Amino acid sequence: MHDLRQSRATHASYNGLLAPADPRMSIVNIAAYKFVSLADTPALRERLLACCTELALKGTILLAPEGINLFLAGERAALDAFLAQLRSDARFADIPVKESLSAAVPFGRLRVRLKREIITMRHAATQPMDGRAPAVDAPTLQRWIQRGHDDDGRELVLLDTRNTYETALGTFTGAVAYPLANFGDFPAAIATDHARYADKTVVPYCTGGIRCEKAALHMRALGMTHVYQLDGGILGYLEHTDGSGWRGDCFVFDQRVAVNADLAPTQAKLAPAQAHKAETHVKPASHTAP
Repeated sequence: MHDLRQSRATHASYNGLLAPADPRMSIVNIAAYKFVSLADTPALRERLLACCTELALKGTILLAPEGINLFLAGERAALDAFLAQLRSDARFADIPVKESLSAAVPFGRLRVRLKREIITMRHAATQPMDGRAPAVDAPTLQRWIQRGHDDDGRELVLLDTRNTYETALGTFTGAVAYPLANFGDFPAAIATDHARYADKTVVPYCTGGIRCEKAALHMRALGMTHVYQLDGGILGYLEHTDGSGWRGDCFVFDQRVAVNADLAPTQAKLAPAQAHKAETHVKPASHTAP
């Protein structure tokens, strides 16, 4: 991982990893994904399930023919052991990982699930395994936000690809945000509005990068030339910058509900209508076996 901001109130860095400044924040939460062709998902599920169970990790791992998407929490040593095991598979050797800290494990149980897609878009022509769209890193995007244009002077447009219950808690100032019930609605939304992005540099973004990776590919397929996914998503931006340009909290898919610009859990509450939409993602505490 890249060097972390040293000004964090909630953590400091060591060896590129998060270390809690507050001893109560001892639980490490990781989020990672990779688009890669997987032909052995049932067998892979059993291996990962056994590994996580042995290490007492909780969270969710999604496996599909297009790759892996995971959110896990536990003690540092257990997560280090899991990542070592995962990266021993050459397909995941370079999988990037984002971290945050919490005082308790924000998942009730462990789930390792087989899916058709690791992020559902329902648009078969968009195949991230065949190659990524160009990406912009967090410090570069911060510079573009401060200037209002990219390095070539082209007007910047930020595009939030998340659902409405997520954008209700926080977003980049001035970003375009469609009223999406789910990511599968994105292709239809962009199809009727792509003229607004003509001759502009567009940066689609999401929580950790997985949705904006598909979104950027889809937009380029529609003929939009200057589209760059935000590498690492919002969490990566908050980790590697001072958070300028971001307002509010960032929804996360666990019992923390949201984190602030310092990646610390907040007391954010969703409005009743938004909470109903999000309830399938934020599971109540449970010790039920997977």
